[in-house]
Amino acid sequence: MKESKVYALPNRITPNQPVLIDVEVCIGCNLCVEACPNDVMMPNPEKKEVPIILYPEECWYCACCVMECPVKDKNAIEVNWPMMQRVRWKRKETGQHYRIGMPNPPAPNTKPPV
Repeated sequence: MKESKVYALPNRITPNQPVLIDVEVCIGCNLCVEACPNDVMMPNPEKKEVPIILYPEECWYCACCVMECPVKDKNAIEVNWPMMQRVRWKRKETGQHYRIGMPNPPAPNTKPPV
């Protein structure tokens, strides 16, 4: 019996990009692939290459992939939140903007409400 190759191609049904991977920073460790509960990504067949996002529409935006990334401080992988989930706030004292899911969130506001 002759062996045949099986190819896994990305699903191009939707233009959705729930996860953005910086190819310059990613080290190709594939820890993000292992952390994903929905198997949105698969390891690249070439060693030390960026993972392939196969099923973008299956992403839960849980950011497990970001939390497992060893180079997350360099923004190797980011979650591209849908517009309705991009919750932001601004501190009046400092003028800094914050959002849910930041890798290093600020200390909570300890002032009691007025």
